[in-house]
Amino acid sequence: MSQSSNGTIIEFRRAQPTPPARAPEGAPELDPRERLRRALATLDQAVVEQRAAVARWRESLAELRGSLAGLGASLGGYNARLGVLAEDVAGLNQQARRMEALADRLLATRRSADPDAS
Repeated sequence: MSQSSNGTIIEFRRAQPTPPARAPEGAPELDPRERLRRALATLDQAVVEQRAAVARWRESLAELRGSLAGLGASLGGYNARLGVLAEDVAGLNQQARRMEALADRLLATRRSADPDAS
């Protein structure tokens, strides 16, 4: 394994070529056509399994796409609610500042009317 600035690189072993399968000793050698027929049947089975795996993968992608769309809609609604909340908070903040200014004016008026009150 080696390190890079972006992550860890995992080095995979390279496949070693395997010698062709030989018939067990004492067993009759298979006809080349029969070997080819068996190899094609194995290949056909592998292709069928691969197609099924790709179909499952595509279904998973479709489910993921739907989940992401739902998440996007939820985040959009959340963003809209946060916008409304921000407007409400800004309005309350403005109202609190007006009340604070009024209180400051009332205290100033009271102090000027009654210089002994502190």
